[in-house]
Amino acid sequence: MAETITVARPYAQAAFEYADAQHLLQEWADMLVLMATVVTDKDMAVLLDSPRLTEQQLSDLIIEICGDKLSDKGANFVRVLAANRRLGVIPDIAALYEIQRQAAEGLIKADLVSAYPATEEQQARIIESLHRRLGKQIELRCSTDASLIGGAIIRAGDLVIDGSVRGKLQRLGSALSH
Repeated sequence: MAETITVARPYAQAAFEYADAQHLLQEWADMLVLMATVVTDKDMAVLLDSPRLTEQQLSDLIIEICGDKLSDKGANFVRVLAANRRLGVIPDIAALYEIQRQAAEGLIKADLVSAYPATEEQQARIIESLHRRLGKQIELRCSTDASLIGGAIIRAGDLVIDGSVRGKLQRLGSALSH
């Protein structure tokens, strides 16, 4: 995983810089998500690994599947990735691009995983607290996981706050075993 992220990073950076300069951040985000969807399809994954298809054939196939949702520059991006045998890292490129786009727009998507559904008041307090701490607008996605026993885990970018009972028990067990 870390290796594909390393390979994907310069492509994501190049796509972001181009899209930012052209004021096309959302358009490129949509194209990258579409490309990622295409290359992660199970049938397409088989074709990507096939020695019978050339890079040109693969790029033409992806461009054709994406159709008019792919701009000329997006199609060129696919061709460059195919020529460098990097079509398989498109999902990582899309993810890294999205992080940069959100940062440029001053938005961070945060995940709240709690043992029980969070009330609107609790969600508002978490959003406000994260906004003060990170200085960005926060988009909070909530889910529940009963295995946490109690408490919650918050993930916002690189920040992870584990206030779950399960996490506390794991840390206690680790401390006792040392």
